[in-house]
Amino acid sequence: MDEPSVQWAEGRWNEIRTKLEPFLEKSGYSAKDVTYVPISGLTGDNIDKKVDPSVCSWYKGDTLMKILDELPVENRDPKGALRMPILERVKEQGVVAHGKIEQGLISIGDKVMVSPSGYPAQVGQILDHKNEQVRFARPGENVQITLIHITDEGMISKGDVISCRERVTPVTQIFEAEMDVMELLQSKPILSKGYGCVMHCHTFADDIIIESILEVKDLNIATGAYELNEKAKFIKSGQQCRVRISTRLPLAMEKFEVLPQLGRFTLRDEGRTIAVGKILKYKPHKVQSSIQVASTPASQNQAQAAATSDKCEALVFDMETGKESQAAKKLDAIAEE
Repeated sequence: MDEPSVQWAEGRWNEIRTKLEPFLEKSGYSAKDVTYVPISGLTGDNIDKKVDPSVCSWYKGDTLMKILDELPVENRDPKGALRMPILERVKEQGVVAHGKIEQGLISIGDKVMVSPSGYPAQVGQILDHKNEQVRFARPGENVQITLIHITDEGMISKGDVISCRERVTPVTQIFEAEMDVMELLQSKPILSKGYGCVMHCHTFADDIIIESILEVKDLNIATGAYELNEKAKFIKSGQQCRVRISTRLPLAMEKFEVLPQLGRFTLRDEGRTIAVGKILKYKPHKVQSSIQVASTPASQNQAQAAATSDKCEALVFDMETGKESQAAKKLDAIAEE
């Protein structure tokens, strides 16, 4: 606002608000959810300290920092099932996963599962955002976790989710979602069945395809109400819709109503955000890990089931008896403390 051509002019302030309000409202933000603050990034006016009334006499609101401090804190459940999306992984005296705990607590020695790969692991060390070792971490904290039994950094990747073994993160490759379509590309003015783009969901980012359009809601300007079309073949900018989406790779996620942080996503195409949405329901996708925990009934049952259901089992020829038999199927096993 302190730019020479503006000089804290109220007219310029009103012009910016008038142009922004329709766009924000179309994006789903009501007027009561948006606060406008005139600031100067160069001098810091109205960021931490209020601007001098002799410079800007018409603004009577609070500073940016005070408004941010008074924002409601997002509710995170420390007693819920552990959910920690992996943002980055490195190998430093073991494989270390970086991420933010969205729900639950994590402590040294906890037995966890990496989804969607299904690899079991154990927490060996926890470092907080100050790079200091701690015994446990709460929801909302950014941590670095050393994973025992994960021997290679290629076993985990960005977009995987660490969870407790009792309540593993659901995995899917096809789900239904409710979306608000924003401004589409000029070269692709409609969104239809088969449309491909990139989806960002928590730390996951990969190609997806719109498999089908279930319904479209269009705003009737005359009445101000949304009209439902269950036979729509395409979606235009500014419309709301419910679609079925398939992912190229298995996705670890949650329904939006269960855990919003793992149930909301954005669609981007050619570097532009074209839609935002939330996951309503999904088709479970089961992933069989080649690594099982040693000496557990579950691992033994899974090994037996895999041995009987594999139609491509290797055969062994016994030269003494002249008979063929199936080769013994071996699964890597880990022993835990």
